[in-house]
Amino acid sequence: MSRVAKQPVPLPQGVTATIGTDSITVKGTKGSLSLSINGKHVKVVQSANELQVQKANDGREADMQAGSVRAHLANIVVGVSKGYERKLELVGVGYRAAAQGKNLNLTLGFSHPVVYVAPEGITIETPTQTEILIKGTDVQKIGQVAADIRQFRPPEPYKGKGVRYAGEKIELKEAKKK
Repeated sequence: MSRVAKQPVPLPQGVTATIGTDSITVKGTKGSLSLSINGKHVKVVQSANELQVQKANDGREADMQAGSVRAHLANIVVGVSKGYERKLELVGVGYRAAAQGKNLNLTLGFSHPVVYVAPEGITIETPTQTEILIKGTDVQKIGQVAADIRQFRPPEPYKGKGVRYAGEKIELKEAKKK
């Protein structure tokens, strides 16, 4: 079994887990998330205030799924207790963002404004006109929303203008010389 799968997932105070035959539901202060598991290869056992992932058989598939299930469970537990957030930055003259309810209005140098509707369970905030904060409990959904917003205008390699993740380094190319 992988090293990741051998480690237990601690449940913080206020977080409860319900283990079914093919899914696990974790409830916390920020909400509840569920994870479907393949009972043929992996089983989850709860003891006191931690979850332990065990292999159901000795196959290679069970080894692979045990580590993945444990990592997903750990992400879910952190999501329902603390939550996740991802920050995007807009770099470029005239590039702006404004959150209005579930909609994010972006001005990215196109002839039209770009409107992005946030999916269920995701909140989008704009502390300044050039910063976007994406918050929620599901780390996979937050990453996908951030990637979707970045895809509207990815950073270009000559001036670095566009939508980038906070702290992302863009290697600029040299301009053509005469």
